[in-house]
Amino acid sequence: MAPRKVIDARADAEGDITQVKLEGNTKFTSVEKAIEMADRGELSNAHSVRRQNAKTHLRTNPDRKVSNNLDDMAGDK
Repeated sequence: MAPRKVIDARADAEGDITQVKLEGNTKFTSVEKAIEMADRGELSNAHSVRRQNAKTHLRTNPDRKVSNNLDDMAGDK
């Protein structure tokens, strides 16, 4: 299966990303599932970030665009 692309995101009241929409899907996927997918190399434009004493989170791959950052997709910025 070819890697999927994150195209949209949703955040909770605190601004934490909780769901992402993948290209070709009509429904959103939980960020936990998307992190698992990223770990398996199934996302082309995102990866998981693990830091000591912090919750694992999903991040889009770096580039010069702001519009494809998860916070921007979720309307937080």
